[in-house]
Amino acid sequence: MGALKTFFKDTVIYGMATVLPRLMNFILVPLHTDTLETTSYSDNTTFYVYAAFFNVLLTYGMETAFFRFFSKSEEKGKVFSTTLISLTATAVLFFVVSFSFNRQLATLVNLNQDYFNLLLSVLVLDTLVVAPFAYLRATGRPIKFTAIKLSNIAIYVLLNFFFLWAVPRFGFQFFNFDSNDLVKYIFIANLVASIATLLLLSPYFFKTKFQFDISILKQLLNYGWPIMVAGLAYVINENFDKWLLPEMLGKDINGAYSGCYKIAVFMTIFIQGFRLGAEPFFFNHSKETNAKSTYATIMKYFVIFGSFMLVFIVAYLDIIKEFLVKDESYWIAIEIVPIVLLANLCLGIYFNLAIWYKLTDRTQYGMYLSLVGAIITIAFNYIMIPKIGFMASAWATLAAYGVMMLLSYFFGQKYYPVPYNLKNIAFYLILAIVFSVLALRTNSNYYLNTGLVLVFLGIVSVLEKNQLKLFLKS
Repeated sequence: MGALKTFFKDTVIYGMATVLPRLMNFILVPLHTDTLETTSYSDNTTFYVYAAFFNVLLTYGMETAFFRFFSKSEEKGKVFSTTLISLTATAVLFFVVSFSFNRQLATLVNLNQDYFNLLLSVLVLDTLVVAPFAYLRATGRPIKFTAIKLSNIAIYVLLNFFFLWAVPRFGFQFFNFDSNDLVKYIFIANLVASIATLLLLSPYFFKTKFQFDISILKQLLNYGWPIMVAGLAYVINENFDKWLLPEMLGKDINGAYSGCYKIAVFMTIFIQGFRLGAEPFFFNHSKETNAKSTYATIMKYFVIFGSFMLVFIVAYLDIIKEFLVKDESYWIAIEIVPIVLLANLCLGIYFNLAIWYKLTDRTQYGMYLSLVGAIITIAFNYIMIPKIGFMASAWATLAAYGVMMLLSYFFGQKYYPVPYNLKNIAFYLILAIVFSVLALRTNSNYYLNTGLVLVFLGIVSVLEKNQLKLFLKS
């Protein structure tokens, strides 16, 4: 239980690095949907779709590879230095080559050239800080990690309000401010925040002794390249719909879909916060005799909390949408939210299960599983969008993550069996789905929906009270 307490403590702190920035981003959802037309919001979404794709390419699995080899290496400084030098060199090379052909590349990805140049700058700056951030996590410095992450998002949010709200409202004379191209200033805010983050982490470029070890680099690349392919497939699973919908249904539909998709980010916040604390913990704890039992317990409580979030958000969806997405033109896509929430819960379970191929150095399986998900995503979207519209994209996401979750479990039990309590996990998942369906059918009767939320919590407290008492006493 002591290890579990350490895990949950670190996860809470790392979760703050995810939850608070995402909550700040929630503040931006009403601002963006109020000030941007659905077509401009689609451009904003497209920018970050490409950012996600190139971020994976530019880090090429090195972050996870770093955790793996840093945790077991006796030459930790050399592992960090090799990772830092490799990522810095490739990021600079990428910028030089891409900027040399920026006009052609901007046309290729269907982005305004100014947007593309901003994208390049943000990508390189964010890549440069990957190794220092990973070092903070690997050496158990969650508070410093969180403080820098929060500084980044605070700058980004404040500049968004300055550019999109204060300047137009108060008529500030700000350089050649273009009120007809507000979305550009979202990207400028991101650039300024990325520069500030690099400055805060710059000491780590000089504290370490620069040592570049080819043998370590080869190990990192061999471990990391399947992670990169899996990451690219994950980006496809997460963003292919937002890339395809403008082409098949129009930017206005994609803008509405993307705006409503943001509501499901509550689940994404939980999952990302969990991952930040879980990944280094899983590696560092792997040699303990009770490691597998600990992983099983973590999985169960992950599912419990995720299931509760699913029920809660669906129960109060009408309230949440009016708070986050005030413009009713976006609400045509609100029905995707429960499906996307469940899909992200399946993804979170998959991330839990994925520890088997990371600990056994079979990262190629992560690549294979993600590619299966990508194939499902692409095929389902192309076949079903013409038949059922944007709902096909939500169902495709659920199908992809559901299949990945199941396949990962079956392969994991073969190579690294963990005694997951499948009966409890299945029970909580089914209970959450049933309660969510009931909440959707109550016609926004919040008395009944609150009852469903309380009943769910009551069932959890009854079934888990003994283990919770042990955890609190330890």
